[in-house]
Amino acid sequence: MNKKESLRLQNVEESSTLAMAALAREYKSKGIDVISLSLGEPDFKTPQHICDGAKNAIDSGNYFSYPPVPGYLDLREAISEKFINENNLSYSPNEIIVSNGVKHSITNVMFSILNKGDEVIVFAPFWVSYSAIITLADGVPKYINTTIENDFKPTPSQLEEAISNKTKAVIFSSPCNPTGTVFTREDLEGYRDILEKHPEIIIISDEIYEHINFTDRHTSIGSLESMNGRTITMNGFSKAFAMTGWRLGYIGAPKSIAKSINKMQGQTTSANCSIAQRAGLVALKEGNKCALEMKGEYLKRRNLVYNHLIKIDKLKVNKPKGAFYFFPEINEYLGNHSKDGKKINSANDLALYLLEDAKVSLVPGEDFGAPNCIRLSYAASEKELIEATQRLELSLSKLT
Repeated sequence: MNKKESLRLQNVEESSTLAMAALAREYKSKGIDVISLSLGEPDFKTPQHICDGAKNAIDSGNYFSYPPVPGYLDLREAISEKFINENNLSYSPNEIIVSNGVKHSITNVMFSILNKGDEVIVFAPFWVSYSAIITLADGVPKYINTTIENDFKPTPSQLEEAISNKTKAVIFSSPCNPTGTVFTREDLEGYRDILEKHPEIIIISDEIYEHINFTDRHTSIGSLESMNGRTITMNGFSKAFAMTGWRLGYIGAPKSIAKSINKMQGQTTSANCSIAQRAGLVALKEGNKCALEMKGEYLKRRNLVYNHLIKIDKLKVNKPKGAFYFFPEINEYLGNHSKDGKKINSANDLALYLLEDAKVSLVPGEDFGAPNCIRLSYAASEKELIEATQRLELSLSKLT
């Protein structure tokens, strides 16, 4: 324990996703041929027209000073139009805050709405940073556990049972990281029917993978009757437009909450990078053609990986409907021994074994709230994915 570290930070673990990615990079630096399927990062480059938009903004000489804390008005207007046209969501530009990515948006939200001891219901499996950020904000994550058999979807009755007099909010992502689960309109209506009985609860909907949806029908819970006035909708440019390094996200929120988030952001980071915002405006104005092209490639890769994974004995796999992850169940490998006699007791043990033996980097499911699963990102080339799945099959066959 680092005695100089705050108690708040001591209660939070390092991101397992970033930790495994760092370990894979360390192996690669030693000349070891590691295939990294740990990070949720598109392997596509940012489309040229978006890069040109950033270059034009630089060349104009008009974007060298501090932007407004919530983001440039024209970008917020474009986001407002996007919400209306694509999601049937009504957020005015004054209800939109542009941030340094969705992770930053979540941090802004949690520190703006939570008091010590407030509970946030989290659909599990969940993105690793949800629980960490809730804890940092002195909140208490309360998990609803699900299984691969029902595509990791909570039932409405599970949601109802999780609600207490301390519940401040509920958070989930659709399409989901790490499972690839897509919540249908019917699923969301079931949750809506429960939440209508508890109008004080805030809904936080993370929709960063919106355009990587193989059902071709994305539904925002905030678009359902009675939900818009209490829903915070999060989105960004990282996944759909391959802009992870630009750090550009946004939220739409009821005006009173947006005002608090603006105050929070104003006292921490201030506004997002001016040039990134100009690039984001171009991305929205030019439409989703490039995003749909990338989605088509992800669909090919999903099918490719699925057809390989289902051939691996003892690995339980479902077919994800969105995002770019598989989250197979690994129960039948736990308790087995590797070829050198080392016992595999956990998903973390299995991930380390596969890194060492197969030279494939995956992320253990513990920090996602699913210790019996492991995450594989298929945001990699088809050649790498074929090689990686072959290596995984061979290494897993050695466990006895």
